[in-house]
Amino acid sequence: MSRPVLVLNAGSSSLKYQVVDPATGATRTRGHVERIGAGGFDEALESVLADLRDHAIAEGDLAAVGHRVVHGGDRFTGPTLVGDAVLDEIAELARLAPLHNPPAVAGIRAAAAAYPSLPQVAVFDTAWFADLPAAAATYAIDVDLARRLGIRRHGMHGTSHEYVARAAATLLGRDVAELDLITLHLGNGASAAAVRAGRPVDTSMGLTPLEGLVMGTRAGDLDPGVLLHLLRHGDLDLDGLEDLLHHRSGLLGLSGHHDLRDVQAAMDDGDDRARLAYDVYCHRIRSYVGAYLAVLGGADAVVLTAGVGEHDARVRADALSGLERLGIAIDEDRNEAGDAGPRRISLDGSPIAVLVVPTNEELAIARQVVELLG
Repeated sequence: MSRPVLVLNAGSSSLKYQVVDPATGATRTRGHVERIGAGGFDEALESVLADLRDHAIAEGDLAAVGHRVVHGGDRFTGPTLVGDAVLDEIAELARLAPLHNPPAVAGIRAAAAAYPSLPQVAVFDTAWFADLPAAAATYAIDVDLARRLGIRRHGMHGTSHEYVARAAATLLGRDVAELDLITLHLGNGASAAAVRAGRPVDTSMGLTPLEGLVMGTRAGDLDPGVLLHLLRHGDLDLDGLEDLLHHRSGLLGLSGHHDLRDVQAAMDDGDDRARLAYDVYCHRIRSYVGAYLAVLGGADAVVLTAGVGEHDARVRADALSGLERLGIAIDEDRNEAGDAGPRRISLDGSPIAVLVVPTNEELAIARQVVELLG
């Protein structure tokens, strides 16, 4: 067995961790420290270290520490060994991911202090989308201004999209380079990707994580004119607008609930706001599936992953309903079965397979770490 990698995924108020063997995928321990702030990662990491000690995992037993970082901009297009200069650049990129990059920086600093002999490696959500086709990556604004400010579609959740695309190919018994796929990462944050021959050709998130699908607290696609209208007539300054877009929109803004389970419960109790929120959420997913079928010229499979995609049969059925003429038809019994692991939930004989594939970003990060370190 190779030496495992400690993978840290630092969020705005939580720290997920896993000690995973990159060769076998075996997990030594994992956990989730919640209700922390950007200044509390030293204390949170001490909880992680205590768990590792309980499992007799010492610093010398680990190969490295891998960190999930959401935004790498144009600079970071692969796993990167972190030193002071890299850490400063990740911190500077917080302007594009203000909820995500600052806690990642705090997590890296805390881990480097706790494990000074171990390599600290950053793996970026945006990296997989670095070579998107220019037609997909380019916004139709003044080209010189866009170039000067680095404005382009970066995409997010790349580690997850890449992992499930390859896992879907395994499930189908084919090489990923032979397949055209639509991957749907549906969690509190959500994104879609069009994948041709194992590489992304389009994705729903853009310069920042705000674009695309409806999310827990983010609206996704929004007419830019709405933002101008809010600034001129909505009694909002830039800080207020940023707070609205990141914290008070999406499912929360529509229904008062950010968790889709709570939205569904309220909807079933007759709450019209919750019903609208759910319908908007599913409509946006269906719209992107249709758009990416056009981008790809058809697809071999639609792949659902992350918390909602893996566990919510109701969303899977409703978001993909009415697409039978496009080749997508879900088998109700398979969809409702509640099985774990990668599985097919489409009808036999339907032209496009619909797959549920659990994501494993920690394993994907660990493998990128050891690939970088050789």
